[in-house]
Amino acid sequence: MLSTRLINARFRTMDPDRPIARELGVWRGRIVGLDEEVAALPARRVVDLQGATVLPGFIDAHVHLAWTGLKAATPTVAPCRSVDDVLAAVAEAAARTPAGGWANLVGYDQRGLGRHLTAAELDGVSAGRKVFLMHDSGHGCMVNTAVLDLLPPGLADGDGFLAEGDMGAARALRPPYSQRELADAIGRAAHACLAEGITGCAEAGIGGALFGHSPVELGAYQRAGDEGKLPLRVQLMVSADRLRPVAAHDDDGIPRALDLGLRTGFGGDRLSVGALKVYTDGGMMARTAALSRPYEGLDHTGRLQDDPETLTRTIVDGHLAGWQLAVHAIGDQAVDLALDALERAQRLRPRPGARHRVEHAGLVRPDQLGRFADLGVAAVVQPNFLRYFGDDYAAIMGEERAPWLYRGRGFLDHGITLVGSSDRPVADGSPLRAVQFMVERASASGRVIGPDEGVTVEEALRAYTVAGAFACHWEDSAGSLTPGKRADLVVLGDDPQRVEVSRIGDIDVVATFVDGLETGGSGL
Repeated sequence: MLSTRLINARFRTMDPDRPIARELGVWRGRIVGLDEEVAALPARRVVDLQGATVLPGFIDAHVHLAWTGLKAATPTVAPCRSVDDVLAAVAEAAARTPAGGWANLVGYDQRGLGRHLTAAELDGVSAGRKVFLMHDSGHGCMVNTAVLDLLPPGLADGDGFLAEGDMGAARALRPPYSQRELADAIGRAAHACLAEGITGCAEAGIGGALFGHSPVELGAYQRAGDEGKLPLRVQLMVSADRLRPVAAHDDDGIPRALDLGLRTGFGGDRLSVGALKVYTDGGMMARTAALSRPYEGLDHTGRLQDDPETLTRTIVDGHLAGWQLAVHAIGDQAVDLALDALERAQRLRPRPGARHRVEHAGLVRPDQLGRFADLGVAAVVQPNFLRYFGDDYAAIMGEERAPWLYRGRGFLDHGITLVGSSDRPVADGSPLRAVQFMVERASASGRVIGPDEGVTVEEALRAYTVAGAFACHWEDSAGSLTPGKRADLVVLGDDPQRVEVSRIGDIDVVATFVDGLETGGSGL
């Protein structure tokens, strides 16, 4: 007997052998058949979907769940439109902070203010508290003098804005979050994902200096699962900061590893260890993405996170230790470094099935596309970056480079796996809004950025289903509505392939199913 039979729907399976179905049967959390294969079977529950469209559950291959949940519960300056308004919000947060404590705020973005704040301005409203104001990009922060005084001499120039490693040093001064705080935050973010039809995601870096929240952070995800706060599948990328030298057997050829040789693939179907996350540069929002030519109107090219040889050695060592690599590279200079290092790693120890990934691939020159293809490297992009920040990004790249931002068609035409993701909470997390942008290439203001990089609706949906599963090594169990795979699916109020493209982002997520059980959405 089936546990559930879903009927009267348009199932877009993303399986080329059977692209459309009308019924789907579930038993023990798995899809057991479609249409005539299940129509005559008894079922404990029959759900009439009343003509709705059903897709495989979306996979967001690059998110920050803990950061998302913590951000939602932290005072924010995002609504502020002036320096005075930001300072007033900081003063209010400082007034609620115990003496000697940290006033933590989020939502800082200097672009809307016309300039950065200064440490002196924060000093005037901090009432002696230490102030840490997180930049929305995640690659910088504003702090006051009380924090600067705790940092090593020469680390910061005194203006109060810290980027990349300097920010990491300031973060390390704060007390870590407890596992309970983190588990609660992870749960909040996971339920937000479910409401948007996401059934699986890759947490993009735990335990590192930039985005780590606790030295025992992995345990917080286990706790969230134990307490029923992890209602979707989560794959954890581990920061390369955690690699350390090991005295392994010469035959293993492993110079650095995590304790006990832990690597990609460990875990179960709900919580597992994924790729090793390596940061090579910063972000465009903070102007720290590493470019081969200066930003338009500025006299610098961003920055790498470390000297090139150190970064290369980390990437090579991760490959030698058996990891899938997720290399954060936004600017084209960083992409060059990532591809060079991955090529060196594969030359030293060929692993054709490694499925290494470049996270973001924000600015990719035409000459770099062939190298992605030759190395079999996937591009994990965030389309909503251009939807919401595209006007700014296009301006700082200039007319020649703007069409190369967060490519779509260029990757696909070169046979490169194009994977969709959000980088939540940096940008909106909705896969449907991202799908709309991938087709239209239009920012929120209506500016079209790189129209030749537009893809079809089918291709955009594949980036969030089939390709996402492939990038996470889940293709045998997720990504399509195929018998034998997990019954993870999303029920939509309309068909993305039948409505006007401009309406795709507003399609209602009626229900989200994980293991055949309804767990999210607006409700059937």
